[in-house]
Amino acid sequence: MDATLLHIQPAAPQPIYRQIAEQIRRLVAGGQLAAGTTLPSVRDVAATHAINPMTVSKAYSQLEAEGVLERQRGKGMAVAAGAAAPPSPAQRWDLLEPALDALARQAGELELPPDEVIARLRLRMEEHA
Repeated sequence: MDATLLHIQPAAPQPIYRQIAEQIRRLVAGGQLAAGTTLPSVRDVAATHAINPMTVSKAYSQLEAEGVLERQRGKGMAVAAGAAAPPSPAQRWDLLEPALDALARQAGELELPPDEVIARLRLRMEEHA
């Protein structure tokens, strides 16, 4: 995995360590990070995104405690064998629900029509496919 695969938004209300942890969880759940895949070092992620190394370390430690990552002596952190089991569709939806809730709330606050929000979401998904 390359450190540039992570998308960090410093101005977002969500703490950066949570952004990192949630993205890694989704990449594992979506099958983009297989068991044994080595993650970039804390230093590499911190340097690439100009963030504090302790922030990255906190995200990695949280994922290690959850069993998503495992520490490999001399190699750093890697995706744990058990974490790469294909999640059920319900588990994948559970990872997306908070973002959908936030999107729905923000679109309502901005009084945007649901059909236009859905159309723009569809475009974004096609751009990122």
